This record gives sequence, structure tokens and C-alpha cells, in this order.
Amino acid sequence: MNCSACSPDLAIPSAGYLIIDSATGESDTLPYKSEHHLASLLEECNKRADVQHLRAALTEDPGLPTAYSSFSYVFERVVSKETVDIIMEGDFSSFFQPIIQMESGQIFGYESLLRHAQPAFTPYKLFDTAIKTGLQSVLDRRARELAIIARSKSVKRGIKSFINFIPSSIYNPAHCLQHTFRMVKQYRVSPEDLIFEVVETEKINDIDHLKSILDTYRANGMKVALDDMGSGYSTYEVLEHLKPDFVKIDRSFISDCHNDSEKQSFLKNVQALAQDLSITVLGEGIETAEEFTFLQSIGIALGQGYYIGKPAPEPASGHLLFA
Repeated sequence: MNCSACSPDLAIPSAGYLIIDSATGESDTLPYKSEHHLASLLEECNKRADVQHLRAALTEDPGLPTAYSSFSYVFERVVSKETVDIIMEGDFSSFFQPIIQMESGQIFGYESLLRHAQPAFTPYKLFDTAIKTGLQSVLDRRARELAIIARSKSVKRGIKSFINFIPSSIYNPAHCLQHTFRMVKQYRVSPEDLIFEVVETEKINDIDHLKSILDTYRANGMKVALDDMGSGYSTYEVLEHLKPDFVKIDRSFISDCHNDSEKQSFLKNVQALAQDLSITVLGEGIETAEEFTFLQSIGIALGQGYYIGKPAPEPASGHLLFA
């Protein structure tokens, strides 16, 4: 089973040859003198009308057998090299964003969020580049590791940790998740305090594969959550099929919900369905007192957002004081 987390990195010679191979079998061999020169050549090739059908290879000797990759893969690896280097070797940490019980204001848990020492490398930029360069498994696994380590140092037993994961980074759940399960044991984290959350950084096409991932987490004593309910793949049908322990409402339905009857209807329907399926609902992206009050009034159990608390390097404790 090929896993990009276990695959060797693309070798980028500081000087050499860029070989472009088209769908018609025509090939161009372009010498380059530096990585900057290589990036310029790739930028120029990226303007070609047939770019989607191109293959590319990098080599120091065009006379030797060459391993081709898709052009887009080589392009992203080179032009985004600084970000790729950060993904492979960057100084990351795991921040905590509080999640509270809506009725009492008491801390229920924290979402673990990956952060880099340089703010310019935002989580979106990092994960977007990771997906384009086939490194999502590397970054996703790193985020899980840091979340478990940070939790072991700062969060007491009984308080939950929501840890994100990208389904496409897990090819074979029984194999790919063993490292995570070993980390949980190594750092003496209670499995029942961990909630692994599917994030929609990409389209989910294989629901059965996703179900096998969720079942693997559950078989190891952990709980699971679906993110972005109401957006993309998170539909009523998927909710019924997967029956996660938690579901997060997409923030687009939270924003200004107290003034929008369509959003209110959607939120009430999700709450009713989740209650029937014994799923706990979490409203995320809560930014105002009015949004909070409406969600609380219809029985949404958990809340998260800047109104409650921003991500921070240390977990908030006790009862949250709202802005």
C-alpha cells in the first residue's frame, strides 16, 4: 500500500535538466542552472494549453532512465519549495480553541489547531500546498502527533480533544493509524478523551472508506466527529449512514442565524435528526452574543468560536467569560 508519508521526497537537483513529456509522446529536455531558473522554466511551461496532460521529470543526467510524475506535482513541489520545506521540517505547535457546553458555559474540550512559528504560513496555505504536493499524510500525521503531545502536557483527563484529520491521508486505516495509536499509549492519553474530526479540505468521494476510518478509531476507544454539516459531503444522508458521535454545523449557517429564518430551519432540522441518532451537535464559528443565544435556545449542546475563545498556545480553563 503506497502511502505518501512513507514515500521518498522528490529529488530536486540544484542544476540539471527538466524533461517535459506530452500526451503525444513528444519530449522537451530543458537545461537549468539553478532552482530559480528551474522555477522560471516551470512557470513558462505552465502556460501551455495541454498542461493537464504533461508529465515532468528532473534529472542531473538526461541519458539515464528517468522517473516521471505529473507536471502539476513537479510544478507545485518546485514553485512552492519554501512551503514544502516548512511542511517537512517546520517549527510547528498545537494551539487550543475552547469548546463549551452551551447551557453552563463550562469547558467541554478543545479543538487542536496546527500553527507555525511564522504567521505567514497559515494552516490553509500549509494544507493546500500539502495536498497539491502529495504531502498531506506528512502534515496530517504531524498535526495529530503534536495535538496528542500538547494534550498530554496541558489538558486534564475528562476534558475532550478534537483532533482534525484528512481522510485521503489515510490509505489503509489498520496500517496508517497505528502510529497515532502508539502515540496515545506512549503519552498516556485516555482514548475516550479523543475525538477525531473529519475536515473537508477536499471532496470526499468514498464514503465507505471514510466509514472504515471512523470504525477504526472507534475500535480503539476513541470517538469521531463530522465537520461542516450542511456543506459539501456532510448531508443528512451521510449523517445517517456514518452516525458520528459529534457533528459540527458549518459556520455559514451560524453567521447571523438569529436573523435568518432559512438558517434557523436548517439548524432545527439538524438538531432534531441528531437527537434521533444520538449525535451531539456543535455550533462552530460563533462570533456574537445573538448567535450564541439563538443556538442555546434551540438546544445546541456545544459551542465554539471567537465569541467564546480564540485559539491559544495554552488551554483556557474553568468557565468562559464571553466578550
